Amino acid sequence: MTDYTDLLSTAHHAVDLARDIMRTMQPGVLTAKGDRDMASEVDYAIEDRVRTFLAEHTPEIGFLGEENGLSGATDGLMWALDPVDGTVNFVHGSPLCAISLGLIAENRSVLGIVDLPFLGNRYSAAEGNGADADGQPIVVSTTRRVSEAVVALGDYAVGKGAVEKNRARFALTQRLAMSVQRVRMHGSAAIDLAWLAAGQVDAVVILANKPWDTAAGVVIAREAGALIADLDGSAHSFESSATIAANPGLLSAILDLAVSR
Repeated sequence: MTDYTDLLSTAHHAVDLARDIMRTMQPGVLTAKGDRDMASEVDYAIEDRVRTFLAEHTPEIGFLGEENGLSGATDGLMWALDPVDGTVNFVHGSPLCAISLGLIAENRSVLGIVDLPFLGNRYSAAEGNGADADGQPIVVSTTRRVSEAVVALGDYAVGKGAVEKNRARFALTQRLAMSVQRVRMHGSAAIDLAWLAAGQVDAVVILANKPWDTAAGVVIAREAGALIADLDGSAHSFESSATIAANPGLLSAILDLAVSR
């Protein structure tokens, strides 16, 4: 197994730059990205700054940003950044927003940092070295009963195809509400996965898999002991269609609820 810990300090520095921007800059003018979807000036400022920094310090590694796509090398390692995961929350003044920086190798997340600038928490992991929150080791919960599980659910769909996509999401919400202790929708995939890693939720169900949203959180959750799968139960990867994650005692039951018709 390749050791990626030597890249952690660079990633932390990049996220430090992003955190400073998010905490000091106002959302500014919003750019429409589709039906009820937008990017703020902060999204673009963070992505530009982090892209430039990482191009200077890791020129051999490609970069994928949510707002401006791919740059640099297109094979081998690739950084994946969501500059503001939870832009709607950020624009409305909610602290539930995050910076998510992950590293992908051969379609697999191998390093990640999720920073919550307005809550003062940072979660990080490198493959094979465990996960931590604010420098302290974290592990997933030990909840085994579905009826005692708190499950974080990904956002409802907006934009093209939202009506059809939301039929599945509404049905999933109903199944979960009838089975688990509570359903939570935080509006940030990165937060959902980081809180799964720290045992603050017991499972995460996201019927999507955008790499900038999930690359960091997936490796953090996996290194904390979570199991992460696609809807068909196969191991989660860059190419998965969904992100289903839970502690080992719950994944099978959560998958059953996620794919029920």
